[in-house]
Amino acid sequence: MKRFALAGNPNSGKTTLFNSLTGSTARVGNWAGVTVEKRTGSYRKLNEKIEIVDLPGIYSLSPYTSEEVISRNYILDEKPDCVINIVDATNLERNLYLTTQLLEIDVPLVVALNMSDVVRKNGDKIDKNELEKKLGVPVVEISALKEENLDELMVKSLEISSKKRVGHSIIEEGPLSHLINDVRIAFKGKNVENPLFHSVKLVELDELEKESHPDLVEMVDEFKKTFKDETFGDDFEALIADARYQYISKNYSGVLVKANKEKKEEGEVVLTKSDKIDRVLTHRIWAIPIFIVIMFLIFHFTFAEGLFFIKTNITNPGVINFFTGMGYEGMLEEAGGVAEDVVLEGIPSLGVFLQSWMGFATGSLIDLFRSFMPEGAWYTSLVCDGILTGLDMVLSFIPQILMLFLFIAILEDSGYMARIAFILDRAFRKFGLSGKAFIPMLTGFGCSVPAIMATRTLEDEKEKRRTIRLMTCFSCGAKAPIWTLLAGVGTWAFGFGDVFVFTIYIGGIALAIIYALLLKVFSKDTYVSPFIMELPAYHIPQPKNVLAHLWEKLKHYVIKAATIIAASTIVIWFLKSFSFTFQFLLLPEVNDAGETEYILHIEDSMLAGIGRVFNYLFYPLGALPGGWTHGEDGWKYSVSAITGLIAKEDVVATMAELGLDETSIELNAAGVYSFAVFNLLTIPCFAAIGAAHGEQKGKEFWITLGTWFGLSYGTALLFYWIGELYIVSLVGGILVTLALIGGVVACGFIVTSRHKKSNAMNA
Repeated sequence: MKRFALAGNPNSGKTTLFNSLTGSTARVGNWAGVTVEKRTGSYRKLNEKIEIVDLPGIYSLSPYTSEEVISRNYILDEKPDCVINIVDATNLERNLYLTTQLLEIDVPLVVALNMSDVVRKNGDKIDKNELEKKLGVPVVEISALKEENLDELMVKSLEISSKKRVGHSIIEEGPLSHLINDVRIAFKGKNVENPLFHSVKLVELDELEKESHPDLVEMVDEFKKTFKDETFGDDFEALIADARYQYISKNYSGVLVKANKEKKEEGEVVLTKSDKIDRVLTHRIWAIPIFIVIMFLIFHFTFAEGLFFIKTNITNPGVINFFTGMGYEGMLEEAGGVAEDVVLEGIPSLGVFLQSWMGFATGSLIDLFRSFMPEGAWYTSLVCDGILTGLDMVLSFIPQILMLFLFIAILEDSGYMARIAFILDRAFRKFGLSGKAFIPMLTGFGCSVPAIMATRTLEDEKEKRRTIRLMTCFSCGAKAPIWTLLAGVGTWAFGFGDVFVFTIYIGGIALAIIYALLLKVFSKDTYVSPFIMELPAYHIPQPKNVLAHLWEKLKHYVIKAATIIAASTIVIWFLKSFSFTFQFLLLPEVNDAGETEYILHIEDSMLAGIGRVFNYLFYPLGALPGGWTHGEDGWKYSVSAITGLIAKEDVVATMAELGLDETSIELNAAGVYSFAVFNLLTIPCFAAIGAAHGEQKGKEFWITLGTWFGLSYGTALLFYWIGELYIVSLVGGILVTLALIGGVVACGFIVTSRHKKSNAMNA
């Protein structure tokens, strides 16, 4: 089996090409020793099976980031049979910078000109044959998005993979060419593979090369003493980079033939479709309101009980069953058996509709098991009340979670999600907050673990620590079942599920900004890291890519449900079903009708005893009636919050085992939001703890854990008592809220003025 590596710039379409080539064979893991994601898959359309390795997106082979080191080491050490260099044909000259470095390695190389369809659509043309002649390697025009010429690309790659190739450099002339050649001869004398690549890098005084070949550094240092460039002095790295760009501009600019268009007025800017769209979506004033509206629509289509708030008053049992997943009987029971009182007041959103039917399916499965298992037996309780009930609560939310990920995947694949970081950077840079930190935070909407890993791209250590500690403000996918469950309670303010979930997600972003401001106020740090980001062109998301993304999320979710959550539910079942003396608490009792019922005396269980201890810790977060720590059920919420530290899906699984569902949760608005805010901001899960430990050691790691718990506890406490104040006195609640907003605004002014002074001093 041969191995082909995909190398290219970020946003060059490399991952789209990978998905198109590998399909369902793609596997995701981590590179050995590091936390950067590794993607591999198989291409099976040729006679020989080919393994495809998707290298991280990079701009060069210099060791500035872990992604660049991974890509470089893989090509040099693992020796793939062929490297496919994906080049964005719409940004040819910039993308060819990496190509000039790959050409210096003794590896078979094919250049894939991606987005060639866009070039043609613009009326432009790339002279492929001329480009191929200048590069000295095969060039294939493709469209990864539309899957054009992919078979030709793979056939060509397989063909050249069997041929030996010797690297060559574009720096054949110039003041450093003689030095590079001397160093290459020295590398050859040491029998070092890829001597040309290593010689160029050593002349650049590349850190990895200096560590590996300190004996040859002296050659470069001696040459430096006799050399001085008018522009770059003795900075050989800058000199070589400039030589690359000049060579590219001189030799490859003519490869792209622009279409003959009407002569424009001098200075007139020709806008692309993406530019025109960005004039609206990244508008200085309207960008953030548009983002908020888009997010609200996503949550509305996913969580709304009544689509577009339309009142329907449906009374037909068959229609109600269709829209509610056979929920008519339950509604009839709630109405006291009076059929005239059963009314469906709104058509549910697609997410709620699918979730209802999923709940019916999983509930029917539990009923099926109960029908043939003996009532009252411990193993019946384990299977039905433990494993299946816990998994039912987790799995029944799959439709809504997948819908949420579907919308997010569409935003990412279309190019809009990349604009969000740009919008946030522009909005908050004046407060000393960088949009660069928002990129890993936005990744946190999917999972906190890769989001924490992504903070490696932040050069400033203080900004990295701050970003990791505020990561929990961005609700990961594992927390979605909690919001879905609470959205159906309807006892809190407004009573609309989509509004509740919307406030959680948008509120999380707002809290991250507020806490970042507070940290800036109490810190003398005025540095804001520069933020340069390439915005990809807008395009229609490829269904194959979106479905592959959803499949990965579904697979990850189900595997977690079948392992971690299943194991957790067994432990919870054991603790809730047995007393400290190991007495089984599911006991037979005779009801008023003379029938024998099995009642679980959970109040005498080990779990209840443990939960009451934890409830003392959380008691201030919901102490009054309607709060989540109040009354006989208070310990159940506390236990659920604690099990969520293992995996956030365990929160709803534990609540289900303890009998807490949409019909039995009796929290008021303050109680619901306090419980939600605590679970949003607290320690995400064991996996996130491991990721944080990988990025921070010693004292900093423990401060991060303390910050996560402290933020969640303090914010939940604040939300609860302000919420209770609103219930007692609306005017009092408004006054306190305005005072808090005033405090945040004052912090904003302090940070802004400090940031302006710092900029003025550095100007």
